[in-house]
Amino acid sequence: MNGTMIKATLAQCKAELLRTVRNKRFFIFSIVMPIIFYFLFSNIVGDNKVVGGVDWSAYYLMSMTCYGIIGASFSTYSIRLARERSQGWIRMLRITPLPSWAYIVSKIASQAIINLFIVVMMFLIGGITKGIDLPASTWIASGAWIWLGGMSFMTLGTLFGTMRNPDAVQVLSTVAYMGLSVVGGLWMPYETMSSTMQKVAEVTPTYRLGQGAWNIIGGQGLDWSGIGILAIYVVVLMVVSSWIMKKQEAV
Repeated sequence: MNGTMIKATLAQCKAELLRTVRNKRFFIFSIVMPIIFYFLFSNIVGDNKVVGGVDWSAYYLMSMTCYGIIGASFSTYSIRLARERSQGWIRMLRITPLPSWAYIVSKIASQAIINLFIVVMMFLIGGITKGIDLPASTWIASGAWIWLGGMSFMTLGTLFGTMRNPDAVQVLSTVAYMGLSVVGGLWMPYETMSSTMQKVAEVTPTYRLGQGAWNIIGGQGLDWSGIGILAIYVVVLMVVSSWIMKKQEAV
């Protein structure tokens, strides 16, 4: 990979970042809403309540950090991908010197930077305003888990993005975002759900992402079954998305 390709990839990554931060949906769903929900529900329940063996303020901080990262994949990434496909942007890139892998790398890299920003922002807000006191190793471990695990939701965003109707993707991604967040226990503690709802939550990727962070701040190890379920989602969604895209290109 020569210097020209590196510069082109970095330029594409910069363009992806600028398009994201200028997107009102990203600002609302990935920044404003998680912050508002965090302060609203942490104040309603009370900072001294213990959930899952940890203080509610710390527990819910992990939930809303996951919520913000998932929103970045659903509310911005999937819609932008659908719009690019509907406008023929991807086909146009094929006639430019920019290699196809550079387009993919720029998408992943920009999403990784955005997710890292959300994690750091939420952790600073929780630590400063709520006085959450966790060991440095716990902050780093839980942040790393949410950051890396949150990238898996790009695969679901990619599946939505295979649709060439941005308006339909916007509705579908919003419904999935809210639905999976509620059912997956990000809005309300898993422990407060009925036994039936708990079983449903356990098969959702949103719960498994939150569970890893909750376990870390609670002094427990990562649940390997949860990691396995997230991995299955990633593989299946990647295969389905690739198959759909190939079928669309063959038409």
